[in-house]
Amino acid sequence: MRTICQPNADTLSKPKKAKQILTEASTNTKLDIEALFGNKATVEVVESEVGEVYLIGEKPLLFKAGNRVLPTLHFTEFITSTPKIVVDMGAVPYVCKGATVMAPGIVRIEGAFVKGDLVVILDVKFGKALGMGEALMDSETAKNTKKGPIVKTLHWVSDKIWDQTKTITE
Repeated sequence: MRTICQPNADTLSKPKKAKQILTEASTNTKLDIEALFGNKATVEVVESEVGEVYLIGEKPLLFKAGNRVLPTLHFTEFITSTPKIVVDMGAVPYVCKGATVMAPGIVRIEGAFVKGDLVVILDVKFGKALGMGEALMDSETAKNTKKGPIVKTLHWVSDKIWDQTKTITE
């Protein structure tokens, strides 16, 4: 595994550290990221005021939030393979500001998940990924819940990570 570092960034100066990041991301996303990109995947770290963004194959696919490595909304393989919470258009502006997804705004749930799993939040009209969050209950309980919080939003369109990754991809 080859690693590349930004100037003055030594977090990925060793292949062992890059492997650790990919392993943690694989656990969090329930995807075998190393298998997905190959064992010679290049991992680059971009440090900014919002934290670390990890590029795999020059794409901003992961970021560090606190002590967790999480996927960005640019990580297509994660978006397509992860359970989804589809929200009505009334919930869209709230999700795009980082609000917790509440039961009344949910139109449907696609896929199975357990409490603590990552899920993708989509809008019902266009099916676009609005955010990614942590399930506050399992999918079966969520389907039968009529009120209260269902998903804690961790990353959303227009948050600081989104803005940072957009500058990297342009």
